Amino acid sequence: MSFIGEAALSVFLELLSGKLVDSVLNFVADHRQVHQQLKQWQSILPEIKAVLNHAEEKQIKDEHEDDILDEFAHQELRLKLQKTQAQASTSKVQKLIPTCCTGGNFSPTSFMFNTKMISKIKDITEKLNSLNTRRSSLGLSEIMSQGATSKGKKPRLQPTSLMDGAVEYVGRANEKQELLELLKSNNSDGVCVLSIVGMGGMGKTTLAQLVYNDPSIKESFDHKAWVCVSDAFDAVNITKTILQSITSEPCAYNDLNLLRVKLKEKLSGKRFLLVLDDIWNHNSTDWTILRAPFGAGTKIIVTTQDQKVSANVNSMKAFYLDKLAHDDCVSIFAQHALKARNFDGHLQFKEVGEDIVRRCNGLPLAAKAIGSLLRTVKDHSEWEKVYESEIWDLPEDSCGIIPALRLSYYYLPSHLKRCFAYCSIFPKDYEFEEEEIILLWRAEGFLQPKAKNQAKGLGNQYFQDLVSRSFFQISSKDKSCFVMHDLMNDLAQLVAGEICCRLEGDKQPKSLHRSRHSSYVGDDWYHGVKKFEAFYQMTSLCTFLPLMLPRYPIFYLTNVVLDDLLPRLSYLRVLSLCGYEIYDLPNFFENLKHLRYLNFSKTLSACLPDSLCTLYHLETLILRNCSRLKNLPSKIGNLVNLDFLDIRGVDSIERLPSGFDQLTKLQTLSDFVIGEGDGHLIRELKNLSNLRGNFRLSGLENVNGQDAREAKLNEKPIDVLELQWGTDLGNNTRKKEVEERVLDFLRPQEKLEQLTIENYGGAKFSSWIADSSFKNLSSLKLHDCKNCKSLPSVGRLPLLKDLSIIGFDQVQTIGVELFGENQLNPFASLEILSFESLPNWKEWDTCERDEKVLKFPNLRELSIIDCPQLLGRLPTHLPSLQNLEIDGCTRLVVSISSFLSLCELSIRGCAELVDDCSSPAKEVPSLQTLSLSNISKFNIPADRIMLRFGNSEHFEINGWEELASLSQHGLSLVGHRFIKVLHCPQLQSLETEEAELQPDKISRVEFLVISYFDRLNRLPKVFHELTFLTVMKIDHCPGLVSFAENNLPPNLKKLHISYCDNLEYLVEEKEDNKSMSSTLCHLEDLEIEMCPSLMSLSSKGHKSICNQLQLLQIYVCSKLSCLFPNTKLPITLKHLEIDGCPELEYIAQEFDETACLESILIEGSGIKSLPRGLDKLIHLEEIQLLSCSNLVSFEESGLLTTNLTAFSVHDHENLGALLKSLVEWGLNRLTSLQQLFIVGEGCSNVVSFPEEGIGMMLPPSLTSIFLSEFEDLEFLSSEGFQDLTSLQELFINCCPKLRSLPEKDMLLSLGLLDISDCPLLTEECSSDKGREWSKISHIPRVVIDNKFVIPRVSDFPGVES
Repeated sequence: MSFIGEAALSVFLELLSGKLVDSVLNFVADHRQVHQQLKQWQSILPEIKAVLNHAEEKQIKDEHEDDILDEFAHQELRLKLQKTQAQASTSKVQKLIPTCCTGGNFSPTSFMFNTKMISKIKDITEKLNSLNTRRSSLGLSEIMSQGATSKGKKPRLQPTSLMDGAVEYVGRANEKQELLELLKSNNSDGVCVLSIVGMGGMGKTTLAQLVYNDPSIKESFDHKAWVCVSDAFDAVNITKTILQSITSEPCAYNDLNLLRVKLKEKLSGKRFLLVLDDIWNHNSTDWTILRAPFGAGTKIIVTTQDQKVSANVNSMKAFYLDKLAHDDCVSIFAQHALKARNFDGHLQFKEVGEDIVRRCNGLPLAAKAIGSLLRTVKDHSEWEKVYESEIWDLPEDSCGIIPALRLSYYYLPSHLKRCFAYCSIFPKDYEFEEEEIILLWRAEGFLQPKAKNQAKGLGNQYFQDLVSRSFFQISSKDKSCFVMHDLMNDLAQLVAGEICCRLEGDKQPKSLHRSRHSSYVGDDWYHGVKKFEAFYQMTSLCTFLPLMLPRYPIFYLTNVVLDDLLPRLSYLRVLSLCGYEIYDLPNFFENLKHLRYLNFSKTLSACLPDSLCTLYHLETLILRNCSRLKNLPSKIGNLVNLDFLDIRGVDSIERLPSGFDQLTKLQTLSDFVIGEGDGHLIRELKNLSNLRGNFRLSGLENVNGQDAREAKLNEKPIDVLELQWGTDLGNNTRKKEVEERVLDFLRPQEKLEQLTIENYGGAKFSSWIADSSFKNLSSLKLHDCKNCKSLPSVGRLPLLKDLSIIGFDQVQTIGVELFGENQLNPFASLEILSFESLPNWKEWDTCERDEKVLKFPNLRELSIIDCPQLLGRLPTHLPSLQNLEIDGCTRLVVSISSFLSLCELSIRGCAELVDDCSSPAKEVPSLQTLSLSNISKFNIPADRIMLRFGNSEHFEINGWEELASLSQHGLSLVGHRFIKVLHCPQLQSLETEEAELQPDKISRVEFLVISYFDRLNRLPKVFHELTFLTVMKIDHCPGLVSFAENNLPPNLKKLHISYCDNLEYLVEEKEDNKSMSSTLCHLEDLEIEMCPSLMSLSSKGHKSICNQLQLLQIYVCSKLSCLFPNTKLPITLKHLEIDGCPELEYIAQEFDETACLESILIEGSGIKSLPRGLDKLIHLEEIQLLSCSNLVSFEESGLLTTNLTAFSVHDHENLGALLKSLVEWGLNRLTSLQQLFIVGEGCSNVVSFPEEGIGMMLPPSLTSIFLSEFEDLEFLSSEGFQDLTSLQELFINCCPKLRSLPEKDMLLSLGLLDISDCPLLTEECSSDKGREWSKISHIPRVVIDNKFVIPRVSDFPGVES
């Protein structure tokens, strides 16, 4: 199926039938030849549009009709703007405008169409005529005679209620049980509907079958029926099928009324179960007619892919099916492929089978279908082929995945088909936001609203339609984002065909010349020339969209893209350079007249080119987090179609230019910045009547009341408003009265949902802020209003949920004015209340004297931070309080008596913590997190402490300088799972009496952190018997000599010890060896840092403490002399890092043949040789040997393994001999090597690299090379670099004679070149006259002597790398 039938052609036809072509026809009315051609286009429209839906099944060649119309519209806008500006400009400006545009007889048709454009129009006319003529031969018809079938194939068999008895069904047990309970319950007087919703292939029908055929259903219902509805929702046929199922007799009636009467008679007084499988119909009238015969006792299960269907049938409960668990998918796959429940009896297929199941991504249909496909295949290589195949390459007849998913696609209306297919440019697992996709759809012309300014609403509707039909799903990682299931992504690629492509890794799509929409994945830092070679074939590209992986903070782009590639892509509608470290943007926008979407977010340019203002069609401009951007183009008013402008995070902009009043289509404007002396520009907001969504007004200290009035903020449907004044409240030019008037006149519409006011300098707030007519206001943040002495009466706001008060220096009392006079139910909806930085606040009158007034009934979170003068107590009646945080309120008394729903309690600095004993003590089972610090008086009886705090899983004491023992306050470690005790310098022990810390009492402890215990000299013995303890961290305990006696805690997996000055051993062995060897240790991760007295891991060199170790890191332990002196390393060890241990000469005697070691990093060590058997380490990937002056060679330890990916060696006295032995052995034999780090100190007479005289060859797999301190090195050999096609990084340091790099062709893959302390090469790489400049000018990032050469930093000469 070709995407072009749906996308490009359909969009073009909609443009032809819309207002754009009418405008163009008027524009070219005087150009007879062009006018006739376009009229002919319009006349062909009805016949072509009638067969468009069938055309989606055909390979129709892409055209550029919409681009032609675009060019006409662009020229019309350009000339109109020139005329307007000419009339308003000075004579100096008029001289720059052609006379044909400034004369009294100016007409848009003065534009002279060149021969090329007329030729294009004729070509398109001929092709449209040809298409219309050839529609019969192409198989296009106005009637979809084949229905849901694809390419003439037979229709799919409809599922029935019967199940395959040979298969054991797995998964969905919870859903099945809940469905059965609801079906058998008698909790409904009328018809009870339950729906099962999910994407195609998710197992909806199977779940319904499991329930329908459950033995308990037969006992609970008198009758049951199963109907597969599918696309034909025919009430007559469905009712007839139900009647026949009940009577087991054929039914000859075709009259719906008669059928309904008969059915109602049969079901009278009966319990009836009906399954309606695979419903697509949205019509509520059809549903009402269908369910009319059913009454009490009828239960209906509906399965559907569409959430709207579920809502339409008024489901009592909807079951949304998510991906199946991996093990369940394995079972389904194995049953169909191997007739087994798993791979235990077929180990030869286990690895590839698991890989295939992972590709199914939790979709049971895929596991079943591919399993069935492989049922008779016993050749392992054939399984590999299936794994490597694209899902659509599998045979449809024997693998039903694509037909099942394509059916979902078939039921989409055409406007949703093209929107979905376009999303094939997103890689699998890509998380996207709704707004992001809608902006792209609009730029591509997929949203064609019937009225002005409705595109965003239409986009929201389209997006939610695709969500409801399960084409998009809410991300499990971020609920604000969406993803496509992997197989939906495959389907999108299939239906999009060649028109959409995404470039990932080394994958190169076919027929790139037909691609119109392309994305590429930013999977590394540097995007060099090679990454963009494919784009030169995409001559008609509309979409240039980099998609950056979040693990990289920034990316570097070759100048070739900006200087050469982008100016060629003249049909672009979408262009993103988001995330690139670009300092200067070339003036190439005049060539991109079709551009609708431009994203420069996170780039580093100080200004935007003036040519950007010639993008008359531009709708979306995103400049988010452009931290160096100082201003917007002065002619921004020319962007008359601009709808979306995002400058969030652009804090360096001090003012916006004039001209915003011309942007009348603007709906989203994130920030309007008013500069000093520009207060009148706020008046330009008056014309922006469509402004909506989130909006911030900043620089309000530069505005007066009359200007603020003219902004007409109350006429704009803004949801989220931020009013921001400057931080310089002490500035004498700022007048309180002026700022109060400004705030008065900035009253927004009453539909406002969120309001933030920052740095307001008035002494009082406007009355509208507390006006109860703001019924939708849910969030109010008043920050740093330092002149205000009182707070507004926001308790009146009926739906206020979140109130934040920060930085009010003048406020001393908070009382009735906050609640509102005579308010019976203030803060009725408030859930979150926070006060912070109120340095003079002394009294909080909570008005609790009036018991009739219920305050804060729904408050869940209360935080009071840095209010040092606050006296008295907190409110006592907070029935819903879950989180309480008090920090830096040293005069406040905190009573927790009535807070019985607390989940988190954090007290860091208060006068007193109390529990009122006047009422019976009650347990607080909900408390999960308890953090206590610097409490001057702890006034809770010991018998209440366990009731209050004993159930909290997280227990933390931090920075309690006066705490001498836990028992003095009745605190204990008993009952907690995660414990942190930090910065308690007076605390000597974690136990009170030894009897109180028995293993059975604190057995729940899993995680323990002990930090900054100056007086702690030993750990409680009981800790080493805790069976659940898995993670322990100890630091800054100078009195600790050893961690344990004889044994570590039996299940401890991670242990980090640092800054324990007197620690000598990890384990001090005091018992005989037999006792030690019998104890199995599960320690996997051991890190010891800055323990200068450490001599060995165990006092007697016993091995058993590390027999499960996977990661060993030891840093700066100056007395450490041995690790495993008489043994091999643990075979489980994967990563070994030793740094700053000058006394360590040996690690172990040898490596075990079965060792799992993957990386070795040794730096600043006295090691003489590595253990024997280095060549046996088949898993070893990385070796770094840095500043190990005693290491001579690898001869004793064996040669390197060929699986090595990273090798670094430097600062060795014997480096020359070491390198010679490696060269003689053959570095090129390291076929997996990616990183090579060599310091050539002591390697004199090395003139070239690789050395040509000795036949030194580098492995082609290299991605990074670091060369340093080769004193005689003169040139880098082109021959030696010619096979390094994957090289991305080249570092060259301290090579004083080096002056020549390899030829440019050898450096095309390079992303980073870093040169330092190489004076001759630095001169040759100068952009002015250097002979080497041409070799490096294409590299995305070039750093010479710690300064950027590329990217260009002309505006920021001081920027360093």
